[in-house]
Amino acid sequence: MASEVKTLTDATFDDAVSKATTPMIVDFWAPWCGPCRMVGPIIDEIAQEHGDKVAIGKVNVDENPGIASKLGIMSIPTIILFKDGEPAKKVIGARSKADFEREFELV
Repeated sequence: MASEVKTLTDATFDDAVSKATTPMIVDFWAPWCGPCRMVGPIIDEIAQEHGDKVAIGKVNVDENPGIASKLGIMSIPTIILFKDGEPAKKVIGARSKADFEREFELV
C-alpha cells in the first residue's frame, strides 16, 4: 500500500512524528547534496512499497535548520527511523534500497 511522502518543516516536525500511527522514516537532505539526490528516489520507493508499515517524511535541512540542529545532524543524507516519536535507528550516507529495508526491518 502506497504512502504519501510528507514534507516536514521545523514547525510541523514534532507534531507529525509524535502523531504518526506507524513508525516513521525521515530523510534529512538538501538539494545541493549529490548523495541526497540518489537517496530521495529510494525513499520514495520505500513509501510506495512499505507505506502500510511506515510513514515517510523528508526534511530539507537548508530550509529547516532547527530540527536538524536539535537532532544533532552533522552529515546528510541522514535517515532516521522514529518509533513512538523517538529516534530508534539512524543511517548516515547513501545506501541501496535493500540496505535501507534491512536497516529499518521492512523485509
